[in-house]
Amino acid sequence: MMMLTRLLTTIKNNLGFILILTMLFSIRSSLADWYHIPSGSMQPSIEIGDRVLVDKTAYRLEFPFTNILLSQTGQPAHGDIIVFESAAAKERLIKRVIGLPGDTISMQDHRLKINGKSLTYSAKDNYLLETDLHGHTYTIAIDSVAGPLANFSSVTVPEGFVLVLGDNRSHSADSRVHGLVPVSEIKGQAKRVVISLDKHNYYLPRSGRIWQSLGEEKII
Repeated sequence: MMMLTRLLTTIKNNLGFILILTMLFSIRSSLADWYHIPSGSMQPSIEIGDRVLVDKTAYRLEFPFTNILLSQTGQPAHGDIIVFESAAAKERLIKRVIGLPGDTISMQDHRLKINGKSLTYSAKDNYLLETDLHGHTYTIAIDSVAGPLANFSSVTVPEGFVLVLGDNRSHSADSRVHGLVPVSEIKGQAKRVVISLDKHNYYLPRSGRIWQSLGEEKII
């Protein structure tokens, strides 16, 4: 009884702090969160050490701390960078949406063809600019020597799934490795880099990447 009394007293004396913590964790659970990027599969768009802001309401609104759907708020679009809990990979992944339900997609020497139309590519520094069928352009990285991920045969994306690729096309375990992604696994859309910590420079912030947008490449 004395222990219960002490517990209730502690809760009462710290109620404001407890409410603030609950609100913060609720926001991270259902509205917005930030994720650390440990790998280079999305380079050069997202660097190792980036902390990215993820809009968890971009596609669905869930009851805090659960997977219970409250409202469908949108659908993934071509070019979106999504965060998802991959059952196939058994970990959280971040990739770019390339194919939506109904799309037929193939890849030859890292060049994509979607619904019978080839995407356009142009050189930029040591990278390629990839322009999709809607005119959106993204920077991708590929090795000079084609590897096992350079090609895949034509596949049509069924309802309830998306096809995703990493921007670092030669070094990304994405739909070419783990298969199509169920929409139900998607947790949100990555919007921008909050901060980027450089482990090769004493984990100091990279000044040029603070609050950097993850939108399409701007062609000047």
